[in-house]
Amino acid sequence: MTRDEKYMSEAIKQAKKAYALGEVPIGCVIVYQDKIIGRGYNRRNTDRNTLAHAEITAINKASRVMKDWRLEECTLYVTLEPCQMCAGAIVQARITETVIGAMNPKAGCGGSILNILEMQEFNHQVIVRRGVLEEACTDILKNFFKELRERNRMEKLLRRESEAGESEGLTDTGERKA
Repeated sequence: MTRDEKYMSEAIKQAKKAYALGEVPIGCVIVYQDKIIGRGYNRRNTDRNTLAHAEITAINKASRVMKDWRLEECTLYVTLEPCQMCAGAIVQARITETVIGAMNPKAGCGGSILNILEMQEFNHQVIVRRGVLEEACTDILKNFFKELRERNRMEKLLRRESEAGESEGLTDTGERKA
């Protein structure tokens, strides 16, 4: 197992925490001198907070450990390509390297839609490696969304049955109301 695979596996563990909460399973770890100094996972719905992305949480924790907003000489591992907010935060934090598991062609800003991480126009560019444990990172997302679609389908079906029962004058047990 390579160093990148080792730490991406740790990011996947964080993604599984999000999955257990019913959140989109995205996980992140930040490494400095071969030690994890920040961990995070998606908690937007749980915290009801737009900023509760895995990368932002990990950056906040790593900054507290480093006692600095600059995370130079750090490597960030994330299971899904960062959005524009997180890519911007990675650049602003001066993170040296970012390792991405799965790309996000619909919202990614680490090479898919935009490449904020490597834009020469900014005063800091990030070294980026893509596709580390890509299959594992993609599979957890695919499984989550498959289960979500099935759960939504079942809830819709149950709602329809309930509404049909009410319109026919049936009780919750299916008996006709008096």
